[in-house]
Amino acid sequence: MASSLTKDSVTPGTPGSEKTFFGHPRGLATLFMTEMWERFSYYGMRALLPLYLVAPGGLGLSAGTATAIYSVYLSLVYLLTMPGGWFGDRVWGPRKTVAVAGGIIMLGHLTLALPSSGTFYAGLGLVAIGSGLLKANISTMVGQLYDGPDDPRRDGGFTVFYMGINLGAFGAPLIIGTVGENVNWHLGFALAALGMGLGVAQFLLGSRHLAAQSSVVPKPLSAAEKTTTLRKAAFWAVVAAVFYAIVGFTGHYTLNWVLVPLTLLGVIVPVMVLTRIKRDKSLATAEQSKMSAYIWFFVAAAVFWMIYDQGGSTLSIFADSSAENSVLGWEFPVSWYQSVNPVLIMALAPVFAWFWLALNRRGKEPSTIVKFASGLVLVGASFFLFLAPLSIADGGHKAAAMWLVAIYFTQTVGELLVSPVGLSVTTKMAPVKYASQMMGVWFLAVTAGDATTGLLSIAGVDLNRMGIVALEAALAVVAGAAVWMYRRKVKALMGDVR
Repeated sequence: MASSLTKDSVTPGTPGSEKTFFGHPRGLATLFMTEMWERFSYYGMRALLPLYLVAPGGLGLSAGTATAIYSVYLSLVYLLTMPGGWFGDRVWGPRKTVAVAGGIIMLGHLTLALPSSGTFYAGLGLVAIGSGLLKANISTMVGQLYDGPDDPRRDGGFTVFYMGINLGAFGAPLIIGTVGENVNWHLGFALAALGMGLGVAQFLLGSRHLAAQSSVVPKPLSAAEKTTTLRKAAFWAVVAAVFYAIVGFTGHYTLNWVLVPLTLLGVIVPVMVLTRIKRDKSLATAEQSKMSAYIWFFVAAAVFWMIYDQGGSTLSIFADSSAENSVLGWEFPVSWYQSVNPVLIMALAPVFAWFWLALNRRGKEPSTIVKFASGLVLVGASFFLFLAPLSIADGGHKAAAMWLVAIYFTQTVGELLVSPVGLSVTTKMAPVKYASQMMGVWFLAVTAGDATTGLLSIAGVDLNRMGIVALEAALAVVAGAAVWMYRRKVKALMGDVR
């Protein structure tokens, strides 16, 4: 990456040094590489997770239970971005929070590498906690590199950052997935720990290029607030410990005693958080209006991620049992499907970034609202496309691998219309009081979507049934149409944010 650092003029007052990274502040290179290695570890483990859960040599669970665990795990990862953002705002500051988070993630992957089902769920919990701490704060630090919301490089910077995510996500299934499926599941998880270790080392070495603001705690807790927070945390920890001890000792414990509460939290907490921010009387009128507009984007994103994230569970489990996982007679591991999306992102993201900039110069760039509506329609179309391989499998045949590739391609185009744009618009519309926390709110949309999938799986709904897939596809298309129909109302609420 060093070869891409060139001398360039920057806007006076822009954080970072004079050197740039693809025309962006040099600190973006540090965050790019950190996120790349974190995503390498995360997506490598994620590619293995549903396959390990159903494999006879793994935990040997049913497809429904595996999907529920996978969905709840993803939901928890993104749910914890909210307290992660709170830690960045109130306790450690974004930079320290990211460094500590990387260590927790590495420990979690090492725990997953232990050949014991008893430690497996503890490892998932540690990875979820670490990921929650890291995600909101590293995205906030990307925003801090730029000269305010109106810096014309801002959207492009988030797109470059997004490519770092997908570079790590591309390599992970090919390396970690291959080792996990063909050699040893737990050795694959150990490789994920190594990737995160490299990410932490790179972050510590390159942190001098970050904005000075990244080390600042925007609103540090007072001594009284620290005491109150610790007391509340201890109280709820004791309540949970006593409750589960009673359930366990009375012989009533099943996995659903954990899964159901977590999925309900994934639905309830996002609603509560948005309501609390919206009702904050200290926000200016313009900030209140932007929050009203933001709710539209949030709901749209939740529907999008509900379908999109099934690419790692529903589609992966389908491929494992019902697809011909070969090209021209050459067979490949099922986990390799998870590299299709990131390689397409890396190919298409620069094209999209250039395209938006070119349209912007001509005053013809589509609004954020139109991009979101289009993304929803595309993710719905991907599940309409999924009906074809499902029909082939119902006929007793193996579906061709290219059907799944086509589904991932359609979802990827939709993702490029929703995800990087959503990250950017969140930083633009966030009330000053909730800077890092609003990044957590954005990720709560993923929580709500994945929690819904988890609830369906726990309720016994077969997500590989054609009727359910068609219903989900129709929901996304209808949601996209609704967002487009009300675009003028939402645009008015957004005020000066485009």
